[in-house]
Amino acid sequence: MAWNARLRDLQFRLEYVLLRFVVGVVRLFPLEVATKISAKTWRILAPIVNPKRHRRALDNLAIAFPDMAPKERERICFAHWENLGRVMVETMQIDRLIEDPSRINILSSRTFDRYRNKVGPIIGISLHLGNWELAIWPLTISRTNPAAVYRSVNNPYVDAYLRYQRRNLYPGGLFGRGKVEGDHGDDRKTARLITDYVRKGGRLGMVCDLYDRTGIPIDFFGKPARTQAIGAMIARRVGARVWLTRCRRVGTTSRFEIELKELRVPRSSNKTEDVRWMMNEMQKQFEVWVQENPEQWMWSNRRWS
Repeated sequence: MAWNARLRDLQFRLEYVLLRFVVGVVRLFPLEVATKISAKTWRILAPIVNPKRHRRALDNLAIAFPDMAPKERERICFAHWENLGRVMVETMQIDRLIEDPSRINILSSRTFDRYRNKVGPIIGISLHLGNWELAIWPLTISRTNPAAVYRSVNNPYVDAYLRYQRRNLYPGGLFGRGKVEGDHGDDRKTARLITDYVRKGGRLGMVCDLYDRTGIPIDFFGKPARTQAIGAMIARRVGARVWLTRCRRVGTTSRFEIELKELRVPRSSNKTEDVRWMMNEMQKQFEVWVQENPEQWMWSNRRWS
């Protein structure tokens, strides 16, 4: 067992070294140059390297747009791989990206300015569109020390590095979901910890557009999809405000527009129905945003069972 543990640790260390090498190479190039190269590389290699996810993306597009011509769905599929290629490089140069605030434009100035200097507990819920990491930006520049929920990486060295890279975007830290112990705990503790965090006035970001085995079946493009309800449940329980956010890429550049929409949090005598209503409204809005920029949504992820 000790020998296996040492081999596993060696594997983790080698993966970490490889990651740092790739990051080092990527950071040799200006951001826009690196994202352009990465987008083209992902467009060519992703369908070959991971044909299962490519097929899933096409299947998901067929569910969402059954009347669309197959060639158009295929065009969107390849464009979505390009977007993911850009996101990968932007993650590796996230510090440089946010050091230039002119790259991020907040469209919903009325909603943002209304609460900018009097932000109480807020849950910002986004979807995997554009560069979703940046959807937290309005709370970051409000100096409210937002935290976020993310999927932990099994490799502890890689996980720690990715957390460190995001420290200026999420100054409140990251709540890890998965097997790796993080700053705030693992999957067994995350739900309780984020509830306590928001209850005490915390500002929390999360994404809520992936299949969740224990989630609530909510219609998405006319087909039930199990959806994580923890954000809506916490907001209903502790009295937090909910912002739905999207970070839309402008063209094929590393420039973005962030839109905020406040989601009403009902508090009737029926908590279950209140949460379900919120989830339905949330997914309806996500549908609209995906329809407006289908090339920027992560079709290759699992959404429907």
